[in-house]
Amino acid sequence: MRAVAAGYEPIPLTFDEMHAQPGGVRPHWSSFLRSFEAMGAATLARRWAEVRRLMRENGVTFNVHGGPGGLERPWELDPLPLLLGESEWSSLSAGLVQRAQLLDMVLEDIYGSQDLLREGLLPPELVFAHPGFLRPCHGLPVASQSRLLLYSTDLVRTPEGQWMILRDRTQAPVGAGYALENRLVLSRLLPELFRECRSARLGPFFEGLRASLEGLAALNPHNPRIVLLTSGPESPVYFEHAYLAQYLGCALVEGDDLTVRDNAVYLKQLEGLQPVDVIWRRLDDAFCDPLELRGDSWWGVPGLVQAVRSGNVVVANSLGSGWLETPALGPFLPALCRHFLGQELEVPGVPSWWCGDPGACQHVLSHLDKLVVRTAFPQQTFLGGRRAVFGAELSRAEREDLGLRIRARPYAWVAQDQVSMSTSPVWSGQRLEPRHMVLRAFLSSREEGFEVLPGGLARVARTADSLVVTLSASGGSKDTWVISSEEPSSGSHPVVRPGAQVGLSRGGNDLPSRVADSLFWLGRYVERAEGMVRLIRGCLELLGDPEDAAAVPRLLDVMHPEEGEDWPRIRELALESKKFGLAFLLRQVHRLSTSVRDRVSVDCWRILTGLTIGPAEHERVLMDQLEELITELWAFCGMATESMSRGYGWRFLDLGRRLERAVRTVELVQGTLVESRAQEDALLEAVLRICDSGRTYRRRYPAGLQMAPVLDLILCDESNPRSIAFQLVQVEEHLSHLPDQQALRSPEQRLALALLTDLRLLDVAHLAADPGRCKLFLESCQQRLPQLGDALSRHYLVHVAPARQRPPLPLEERHE
Repeated sequence: MRAVAAGYEPIPLTFDEMHAQPGGVRPHWSSFLRSFEAMGAATLARRWAEVRRLMRENGVTFNVHGGPGGLERPWELDPLPLLLGESEWSSLSAGLVQRAQLLDMVLEDIYGSQDLLREGLLPPELVFAHPGFLRPCHGLPVASQSRLLLYSTDLVRTPEGQWMILRDRTQAPVGAGYALENRLVLSRLLPELFRECRSARLGPFFEGLRASLEGLAALNPHNPRIVLLTSGPESPVYFEHAYLAQYLGCALVEGDDLTVRDNAVYLKQLEGLQPVDVIWRRLDDAFCDPLELRGDSWWGVPGLVQAVRSGNVVVANSLGSGWLETPALGPFLPALCRHFLGQELEVPGVPSWWCGDPGACQHVLSHLDKLVVRTAFPQQTFLGGRRAVFGAELSRAEREDLGLRIRARPYAWVAQDQVSMSTSPVWSGQRLEPRHMVLRAFLSSREEGFEVLPGGLARVARTADSLVVTLSASGGSKDTWVISSEEPSSGSHPVVRPGAQVGLSRGGNDLPSRVADSLFWLGRYVERAEGMVRLIRGCLELLGDPEDAAAVPRLLDVMHPEEGEDWPRIRELALESKKFGLAFLLRQVHRLSTSVRDRVSVDCWRILTGLTIGPAEHERVLMDQLEELITELWAFCGMATESMSRGYGWRFLDLGRRLERAVRTVELVQGTLVESRAQEDALLEAVLRICDSGRTYRRRYPAGLQMAPVLDLILCDESNPRSIAFQLVQVEEHLSHLPDQQALRSPEQRLALALLTDLRLLDVAHLAADPGRCKLFLESCQQRLPQLGDALSRHYLVHVAPARQRPPLPLEERHE
């Protein structure tokens, strides 16, 4: 039909979302393809390159631990959306709402009266043998009509065009944030097509989700404190956690940020403990409370279950909802639907057999080579860590072994038909190619029932012949457009509900202690990295002059004393990944910036995550990289100064920078200008250069280099932003604006004032003339500056747990 689809060849005996067989392009695709072709390949390629660059810079990732991309794997988005007709979507949505209502009723019964067990509608072993059934959560109060705030389901389409449910996600559904990001990106890539297709907007769904979260706070309905609980940067979907928290206006917290006191949950903030009303959890329920649920959890809040039991906090989705994700529930849902709703299931599930039923077990054992076998309990794995196997891919010996396992514990196994997934076109360079597809739909509870996100997250296989459709297998994603016959309501960005009165606020000082600690150390590592870059650059400059090259070892010894030739030592200092190397420092900056990405601007985050240093076999290559790093580091400092509001977060970031700069300057002066006066001129020039004070010195003292004026400029001059005195003035200013101020100065304030007073009273001329006295003074500073940092931490960061090496996330927390 159209040139862009002319070479498209659907896979035989498979439903294709774009191409009817026979019949050509489906009607709701025709207008889109016409406009898509009119764009031209060159325009599309240019826009797509820009979009991919933005996604990479914005850090849109799905992290696969242990995978080839590690923590740096970018999110894959196809430029061609999945298009669905309005009438088809309306019918499908009704069936999804019915399923959400049914699952919610089943969950309410299992954790409540358990009538389904007494009446024989569900077998007891499906409940009590399931690790996901959390006995401490039985009878917990529910703050709303629904236990499922957010529910998602994976849909596949048969060759006949019938939608079927592949699996349910009920405890911490993943993908809604990625669907929103896909929409924002694709509407930027294809703005004309997006308007022409009148795709339904996503904004109202997320506005309603925010309203539902607020509605859960019965104890504080007017100004609820809502937090999004994440397992931290280790989570494969941490990007989504940070993205949704920022979009919906929730505080992003980890388990260590919360504490339970008197059966209530509090957020640890600089200003003290603040009560929490609603916890939107984004980790599996068993990990939420190491006291009553899973004792080996590093990510939960001890005592959380008791706080929920006491009615002082609401957790959404409700604890224990992970039980619904068992595929063994599928064969019972038709009867349960008739029992609860008096209806037939509108959207059927994939045909499945629970082996706890003798007849079903016999059928499974007789057809192992044609079925997909799964564990009934998703927390358990088999055959090398897998949760499901295709019987046709097993050898005869493996099928016999699997049969023995099923006979030994039949209730722990489920088998399903191997479904034939539909295909959707993807853009592969210059043409369209079919890929197998799974559509993840999302529903959110409202007072009047469940609302369906008008679209969803379509996931596609990596290659045309692959049936594996998972993000961890390097698959891609697609935005889903529901074509509307009417012009949709405008805007998908706003989170504020239409007509809601927004109160003016100039707050923003609600800073968790962990975040303050991360910002403090981010500032320290940024400054430490800058100091290292300047020192290495200074050494390279001295190497170019044979007379000054003798001063290089003194400079290198400041950071890492050892024997060796100058260039190998410089190269090691730049590229070493251990604690003293620049590469290590940049890696720490990246780690810390990821943990506070919801607290810094996108531009700041792009700069920090882009800080790298590559191989350098020659001095010129390394010098070019160092010059670029200096520019990027100063760009971050400028962006932070100009874009961060003057709240506690900015103050702790700057406190870290100021304190670290003072520490490094003391070390530099002591290591170069005290012990020996050999190569004094070269060292004085290098120190001024490293401290970025050379021009100031030459303007004031054109006669030449002398020790006393250099020490005065670097140590005592409060007008010099690189001097130690200037750093202490800034530290004292920040400390005076932190919370919990008393009539008497705090220990950290006294330390800062004492150091600053000593510098103001210092006789620099006598200090320059007496190396011994100079050494004693600098040693005193070197001892007291870390004490200042420790006092600051004890006062404000006492809530931060000691640094621990967390284990990898368990398999069940690595969401697909």
